[in-house]
Order: sequence, then C-alpha cells, then structure tokens
Amino acid sequence: METQEEETLKKDTEMAAPAMEGVAVTALRSVMYRVQQAAQKSGRSSDQIRVVGVSKTKPISLIREVYDAGHRCFGENYVQEIIEKAPQLPEDIEWHFIGHLQSNKVKSLLAAVPNLAMVEGVDDEKVANYLDRFNGSFGRKPLKVLVQVNTSGEESKSGVEPSSCVELAKHVKMGCPNLEFSGLMTIGMLDYTSTPENFRTLANCRAEVCKALGITEDQCELSMGMSGDFEKAIEMGSTNVRIGSTIFGPREYPKNRGK
Repeated sequence: METQEEETLKKDTEMAAPAMEGVAVTALRSVMYRVQQAAQKSGRSSDQIRVVGVSKTKPISLIREVYDAGHRCFGENYVQEIIEKAPQLPEDIEWHFIGHLQSNKVKSLLAAVPNLAMVEGVDDEKVANYLDRFNGSFGRKPLKVLVQVNTSGEESKSGVEPSSCVELAKHVKMGCPNLEFSGLMTIGMLDYTSTPENFRTLANCRAEVCKALGITEDQCELSMGMSGDFEKAIEMGSTNVRIGSTIFGPREYPKNRGK
C-alpha cells in the first residue's frame, strides 16, 4: 500500500501534468471534451466521431507533440507538405488529404505516403480514376475516399454540385475497385451563420446517395465541421471533424505552396 507521503506526491504530480503540457496538447484535450459534449447533446457516442488534427503549415515538432499525447489522425491540404512530413513521423499515423487534389499529383502522394488513410475529397471522375489506377499499381488495399460536395455554391470552393453527388459516388463505388467509397465531405462557408444550411444540404445528399447505392447511413460518413463550427456539425450528424487552428494555433501561409 502507498504511504500518505507517496499518495500526496502522486496527486501533486497528476495535478502538475496538465501545466507541463504544450499548448497544442492542452488545446487537443479541450477539443476532445467539446466533441464529447456535442456528441452527448445529439444522443451519440464520441466514439462515433473522428477528429482529424489539420496540421498544415505546422512543424513536425508540433505534430509530434500531439502524437505523443495519443492522437493518431492528422490531415494536410497540400501534397508537397504531406509528402515532406509523413516520412519523418511514425507509420501508425492515419493521414488524411483534405480538399482539392490535382490529378497530376496523385502518383507522388500515394508513393510518398503509404499510411494515407483517406482522401477528403474526390471532386471529379478524373481524380477518382487516377487514385484508383495508382492505388492499384502500388498494390495497396482499397483507399477510403469521400466525395466533396460544394454545398455553399461558392465558385471559390471545389466539389461537385449537390445534384451531381450521386453520379460521382456511383462512379467511385462501382467503377473504382481500388477505392472504397466512404461518404461525403464539405468545406462550408466561413460565415458560420450559414453553416447549418450547408450541413443540412450534405445530410440530404447522403440520404440520396444511400438510396441510390443501397447502403445505410452508417456506411456513408459525413465530413463537415472545422474549428469554428464543429460542435454544430456534430449535432447535425457529422462523423468526421477537421480541426486545425483550434489545436495548433493560427497558420502562417508560405508563398508559392502548390496543392
């Protein structure tokens, strides 16, 4: 049995641990708590929600700090950045590529990141075909992909129109044997007052896709919600939230970084 002195020392150490954590780890713990609360509010378990730590523009050391705290799912928006970072970090990380992917960069992405877990998201058949072809040629297991839907109608956003999501989802599921259709994603608007409407649009798209493909909603993920609106997204059915600045702090964008 522990003596009273040992017990006191243990409690003091446990109390001091959070103060010794880095800012990003403390922020991660806060995010995970907020995810849990939002999930409970919507009658769901937080185990049903994947948190992707979006580490774009952030150094390896900061990602490693969050990794050492137990987090394993990270996302990047630029091909050059992910292919530079991934080889320097542990192989058990589940990497997500997020946003528009140029077809001429598919091969280099797949070659450099063997632990790429998901592409969020595919926005046309050409990109789907390239992913399918090269994923097969590298002998990898089917790669999970989400179809990106432009729910806000903004020209600056990538993604298919909601009316075209079923067609692209069918192409991925039926015509790309080396890909695994896993659901839908949207970026939404930066004006957070409009995001509930965007989220409803994506949920409606899921209903149409599930009906067309003969699958259940549990087989079709919804990736929606970022730092400013992830709690609302979870309450509206998101299974995958992409959290960047709330965990890692404000981003510093270098010039001439291509996707």
